[in-house]
Amino acid sequence: MKLLFFSLLTLLAAVVLGLLAYQDPGYVLISRGDVSYELSLTLFLLILVIGFVTLYFFIRFLSRTWRLPRSLRQWRKHRRIKKAHRVSIRGLIELAQGHWPQAEKNLIKYAHYSEEPLLNYLSAARAAQKQLAHERRDYYLAQAHKSTPDADFAVQLTQAELQLVHGQLEQSLATLVHLQSISPKHTHVLLLLMQLYEKLQSWGDLRELLPALKKQKVITDEQLRELSIKVFTELLEITAQQGKPEKLEHFWQGLPRNLRQDVHLIKRYSYHLINQEQFDTATDVLRQAINQNWDQDLVYLYGKAHSSKADRQLAQAENWLKGHENNAILLLTLGRLCLYNQLWGKARAYLEASIGNDPFPETYRELGLLLEQLGEKDKAAECYRKGIMLGEKLPC
Repeated sequence: MKLLFFSLLTLLAAVVLGLLAYQDPGYVLISRGDVSYELSLTLFLLILVIGFVTLYFFIRFLSRTWRLPRSLRQWRKHRRIKKAHRVSIRGLIELAQGHWPQAEKNLIKYAHYSEEPLLNYLSAARAAQKQLAHERRDYYLAQAHKSTPDADFAVQLTQAELQLVHGQLEQSLATLVHLQSISPKHTHVLLLLMQLYEKLQSWGDLRELLPALKKQKVITDEQLRELSIKVFTELLEITAQQGKPEKLEHFWQGLPRNLRQDVHLIKRYSYHLINQEQFDTATDVLRQAINQNWDQDLVYLYGKAHSSKADRQLAQAENWLKGHENNAILLLTLGRLCLYNQLWGKARAYLEASIGNDPFPETYRELGLLLEQLGEKDKAAECYRKGIMLGEKLPC
């Protein structure tokens, strides 16, 4: 379009000049000393234009000749960049497809000429990691930092992630703690720290990390709850191993309220309370939990707690019979509580009813002990035999 416009403009100018020259060609006189030259104005202008055009192209030729080496270098550089881009793309595709050696080779081949060498080196480090070539991985990470010093955070984050995958937990921890001090809200740093603390079974550190995981929404609410239950369960086990009831109670009171209502944690807490003979506390905890949410595992533990108020404990358990008349675990618990209260007849009835609904070795053993105490040794022996034949079947 521009060429057409320029051609039309030139043609119009030529027509105008031709008409002017036809009407009055004029003349130009050039004189120097005794020598003079006379020519028409039209010819003079034509010579002037031709001379200008010739001079312009001559100067342009000289300029291009002067700039030729630099232009050649730029052309070669542009060609290398295009080739580096093409090879890098191929390397990233191979990395995604799991072709680690080919990916590594292509990613570093023209990394120096890549427009984004950081991406090349970080990806090459991942490819080397997949081949367990840890020295090459660290070299590529160092080159990544050297190529883009401003991306030090990204390089260290990648390094920590690869160290974590390789099992270099202490090195990964040092890197991640440093990164967290720089950016406490960085979600990926928090996620890697979470995974690392789980691998290290560092439950105390993971407990301290839970608020940040929740605030920054690193994981879903359901995942956070599952993780919290796991963390506090492990810490509960550690506390219980110390064998100090006051510490166990203090730990439980320090739990978030919603977790103190979790059935799994209640089971473990009650179990340890019973083992440490904190029967009254265990009875209170189990009674509240069962009244709120029926669970036969909790009912089973309720029967293992020898409360100092055994009559009230029995009365409470009998209240649960409504709607659970045929529950073998509840009937076993009632049989045990009757034994605590020395109600031999009721104990026998409940234990036999439990066996009638779902026999367990433990129920046969309790009934056998009762029958032996009542002097019915043959029947007691028969109960023991049936219990043994049931093998390792557990009541819950």
